[in-house]
Amino acid sequence: MTPTLAGRIQSRLFLLFTAGLVWTLLITPLLPAGFAPLTQSYRTTLIALVLVAVLGTVLWEPLYHLLQQFRWEKDWPAILILLQGVPEGWLVYVVMRDVVDLPVGVLPFVIHFATTWLVVFACLHGPLRVPFIRWRFRGGRLI
Repeated sequence: MTPTLAGRIQSRLFLLFTAGLVWTLLITPLLPAGFAPLTQSYRTTLIALVLVAVLGTVLWEPLYHLLQQFRWEKDWPAILILLQGVPEGWLVYVVMRDVVDLPVGVLPFVIHFATTWLVVFACLHGPLRVPFIRWRFRGGRLI
């Protein structure tokens, strides 16, 4: 079953604010932040997580969904889902640096974003399907 746009958005938001949030809370103290206080590190990573959710829901998911309509099976292979993180991560970094005006280090951001992306991807293709058995048959919708 190919996820619908509503299903993709619901799954994205659910996983970002469950698995992604837990992972962010765990990894933030381990990021190389120099002499920045831990509260500043948490603020930066949580803002990054919210920006991924907002920009991904408003901008990327509709764009990806539109592009999928030109594919025969109307879905991406798993490798392309992983690679979606590259332009999305770049946009979030630029927005954080230039629009939100946060002092964002490249290395901590890349470590946080890439590992969070992998955790969410792994949950999407594995554990999410256990408690939500009918998820696949409802176009990816959770509710």
